[in-house]
Amino acid sequence: MADALKEALRKAARQEQFLEVVDRDEAEARFRRHIAMAPLGEEAVPLAQALGRVLARDVVADIDVPSFDRASVDGFAVRAADVAGASDEVPRRLRLNTEILTPGVEPECDVAGETATVIATGGMVPRGADAIVMVEHSDTHDGDDGLAVEIQRAVAPGQFIQAAGFDIASGETVLRAGQVLSSREIGALAAVGLAEVFVWRKPRVAIFSTGDELVAPGDPPRPGGVYDSNAAILAAAVEELGGEPVRLGIARDNEAELTALLETALAHDIVLLSGGTSKGAGDLAYQVVSRLGDPGIVVHGVALKPGKPICLAVSHGKPVVVLPGFPTSAIFTFHEFVAPVIRAFAGRAPERRETVTAELSMRVASERGRTEYVMTSLVPREAGGLSAYPTAKGSGAVTAFGHADGFFRIAPQTETVPAGTTVDVTLIGAGHRLADLVVIGSHCVGLDMLIGRMTAEGYAVKALAVGSTGGLAAAKRGECDVAGIHLMDPATGEYNRPFLTESLDLVPGYGRLQGLVFRPGDARFEGRPVEVCMAAALAHPSCLMINRNSGSGTRIVIDRLLDGTRPAGYSHQAKSHNAVAAAVAQGRADWGVAIETVAQRYGLGFLPLQPERYDFVVPKARATRPPVLRFLELLRQDPVRAQLSDLGFTL
Repeated sequence: MADALKEALRKAARQEQFLEVVDRDEAEARFRRHIAMAPLGEEAVPLAQALGRVLARDVVADIDVPSFDRASVDGFAVRAADVAGASDEVPRRLRLNTEILTPGVEPECDVAGETATVIATGGMVPRGADAIVMVEHSDTHDGDDGLAVEIQRAVAPGQFIQAAGFDIASGETVLRAGQVLSSREIGALAAVGLAEVFVWRKPRVAIFSTGDELVAPGDPPRPGGVYDSNAAILAAAVEELGGEPVRLGIARDNEAELTALLETALAHDIVLLSGGTSKGAGDLAYQVVSRLGDPGIVVHGVALKPGKPICLAVSHGKPVVVLPGFPTSAIFTFHEFVAPVIRAFAGRAPERRETVTAELSMRVASERGRTEYVMTSLVPREAGGLSAYPTAKGSGAVTAFGHADGFFRIAPQTETVPAGTTVDVTLIGAGHRLADLVVIGSHCVGLDMLIGRMTAEGYAVKALAVGSTGGLAAAKRGECDVAGIHLMDPATGEYNRPFLTESLDLVPGYGRLQGLVFRPGDARFEGRPVEVCMAAALAHPSCLMINRNSGSGTRIVIDRLLDGTRPAGYSHQAKSHNAVAAAVAQGRADWGVAIETVAQRYGLGFLPLQPERYDFVVPKARATRPPVLRFLELLRQDPVRAQLSDLGFTL
C-alpha cells in the first residue's frame, strides 16, 4: 500500500475529535454572547407587499373609522321621538323627504320633525336624524302632500346607527410594533388609509449544502448519491420564521470551492451550511469555517442527540452555522440554535413552546453522557391522556422531524426509560392538532391508499408503522382506532382472529401474497421450487438474506420457513416490505420475503410462499367514532375495492 494512501486511511479512521463538547445551554450562551439579538433595521413597503411582515412602528390612526355616522340597516332615518309608541295597531305617519341616501351620497336635507329620509345600509345619516327604522317595520302611502311612511315599530335614539369613530378613533393605536401582519391587519391598515407601512427588514440567510454525495432535486440519481433535502427544508423554515432564504446550491468536498462559496455567503446576514461538521473523512466545512475570526468558532460539539456535531461560529457579529448533514439532526439543531436568532433579526417575538404530559408506550434506550431529544408521536388513550410513541427513525431520516408531534428529553446520565414512564413532550409547531383517526400496526400500500382517501376528505390521520404485534398491543391498550395486522398463528396457520380479545373486533381487509424475492436472472432462485432455492441459499454463506423485524407478521412466516436455521444476513432486519425489496434490488442482499405488490414495484423475481390476510382490528370502545365509521365505509365501497384489486390485493 502506498504511503500516501496509508496516511489517508489512517487519518480517516482516526477522525480528529471535536474541539470541546459542551452542553446545550452553554452552547447557546456562547453563541448569543457575540450576536445582537435584535431587528436588523426597518424599511417601508407597499401595503400589497406587507403580508407576513413584522411591524416596526406602532400605527396610530389619523382619522375616524367610519368618518361619519352611518346606517347599519336599510330603512328610514328618523327622529326617535317622532315614532315613540309606534306599533302595528298604532303606526306613526311621517312625510318622506325627497332624497335617497345610498353609500357615498352626502345628505342635502335635514330630517325635521315628522319627516323621514330613505337610507341604505352604509348611508350617511342626515342632520337631525338620531335613529334608523328598519324597512321591514314600515309601510309607504300616497298622500295629498306627497309620499308618507307609516312606522310600525318604535326605536331608541342611536338605534341602527354606527357613530363616527365607533370602529377606530382618531389618535387610537391600531396596531403595535412587533405584530405579524396577516390579512386581518392588512385590512385595518387599509381602513385608516395607509398605502405603505414600516416593517422590520427580513434577515437574508445564505444556505448551501456540502458533500460529494449530494444530488440536486430534479437531477437523475446516481449510485451512492443522496438528494439534497436539507437545503429545501432549511429554506422553507427560514421563510416561515420571517427570513429571506438565499439558496447558493451545493459545494463539493473541495477546499477552494467551499472557501469561495463561504465568501459569497458572508455578504448576507446569516450563513447556514449543512454537512461537514464531524471532522471525519471529507468533512472540510469545519476546516474552512475555522479560519474565520472575531471571534470565529465558539462551539464545535454539543452534548445532545441528535445534533452533536453542530459547529457554531460568529464573524463580526454575523452567525455562521455548520449544521449536521443528517436531516433530522440538521433541522433539530436549526430550530434549537438558529431559529431564535432569525426570529430576533426579523423582529419576531421568541417562540412559546407548549408542553404536554404523555405516557411512554415502549422502553427507550439512551446513550450516557448526552442529552437526548426523542422525536415522538402522540395518540389519545382510551382511558384519557396521551401515549407517546417514539419514532423509530434515526437522525438520517428526512421525515422523522416532520412526522413527529413533539419531542421529550432524556437526561445525560439516563440509559433506559421504561415503558409507562410519564414524559413531558414539547410540541412542534403552532396550533397543534391531534389526529382524528389513529392507525397503528403493519405498513401496507393498500392502507396508504385508504389513509390518502381519508386525508383528502379533511380527516387528520396519524399512521404509525410499528409492526403487527405492536399494532395489536396498541389496540388492546386502547391507543389506536384501527390496527392493521397480518399475524399468523403458527399452530393453526390461521391469520389474525386467534389473537383477538373480548375488547376487539376484527374487520376483514384483503388478501396478500407473501413470497421469496430475488433479483431477476439469479440462477439460485430463477425458475426453481422454493424448497430447492432455500437449500441452495442455506448452503452458500455468500448468499445473503434480508430479514424482517421481530413483531412483524412476515417475521413469523420467515421463521417458520427457516425452521430454526440462521442463514447469512438473518440478523439484518428491515422494517418494511419496501426496505426488503430495496436491499435486494440494490444488491445489498440476495433474497428476502415480501408481498407480491412490492416485488412488482421494484422489478424483482417472486416465488409465492403463502397467501395471508391483512385485516383491521378495531377496539370496540372506538368502533362508533365517526372517523372509524368512515374508514370502514370506505373499505366497503366499490371504487376503493377496485383500487385495492388494481394494487394486486384479493378481496
